[in-house]
Amino acid sequence: MLKKQQWIVVAFAAVLLLVVFSVGQFTPTHEPHADHGKAAPSSNTFEINAFINEQKKGLSPGQSAYLTSLEDAISRGDLISQKKTNFQLLSDFWRDSARSFIPYIYYLGEKAKLENSEKNLNFAAHSMLEELRGTSDIGLKTWMANQANDLFSRSLKLDPANDSTLIGWGSTYFFGAAGAPMEGILKIREVAERDPNNVFAQFMLGYGGMVSGQTDKAIERFQKVNTLDPSNTEAVFLLAELYEKSGKKKEAISWYEKGLKNVSNPELVKALEEKIKSLK
Repeated sequence: MLKKQQWIVVAFAAVLLLVVFSVGQFTPTHEPHADHGKAAPSSNTFEINAFINEQKKGLSPGQSAYLTSLEDAISRGDLISQKKTNFQLLSDFWRDSARSFIPYIYYLGEKAKLENSEKNLNFAAHSMLEELRGTSDIGLKTWMANQANDLFSRSLKLDPANDSTLIGWGSTYFFGAAGAPMEGILKIREVAERDPNNVFAQFMLGYGGMVSGQTDKAIERFQKVNTLDPSNTEAVFLLAELYEKSGKKKEAISWYEKGLKNVSNPELVKALEEKIKSLK
């Protein structure tokens, strides 16, 4: 069984690969989870049912039979309680048996919508926001951003003052969620101004600056994150990347070397050492 912490570790490793290989001669060797590789070629659209149907091709006959029974139960179930149970069973199947993250978190989100639980809505939304940063597929990233946006929006109706939810909601616009991006950025800024030491707010404002091409502002935010949370390795590597793209090789090397100290994966260590060597 892959627990939440394990999903994050796998996704984080992929984010590092995408950061390290985003400039230079290399190509990422894997995506956050194996199911990404089974998706259709990268495009501007993503359809969850088509994706799930593609995933089914890799199931065993026993798994297929069990999954069909769960899906039939969804269409037959009339009571909300029945649908919640069925969505949970579908989520568990895709996580534990098929080991496919996207259907797992999708069905968990559908259950959270029926429950209208702030805790569960936020868990599903934050999981999607974490995951989408590790994929380069535009269609999938946009779909997950919209899914997360919807879940965060539902959660905010229950608790409009939850800063983490506000930041998460605003951040979805950086990744293609439909709506007004500036509104999301302003909400995150409000949190950062009220609580300058909010690491999540500072990180996402840095990410927003990076996406919009405001390199200096992005660097400032990520440096703030590093000051507040030196263990945030993602911010360290994003700083290295930003400095490298700005032509500041000395600073880029310094941040890559700093990040290297916190990496134990042999593949990543080798790639980082080669990256540093290429910049000297």
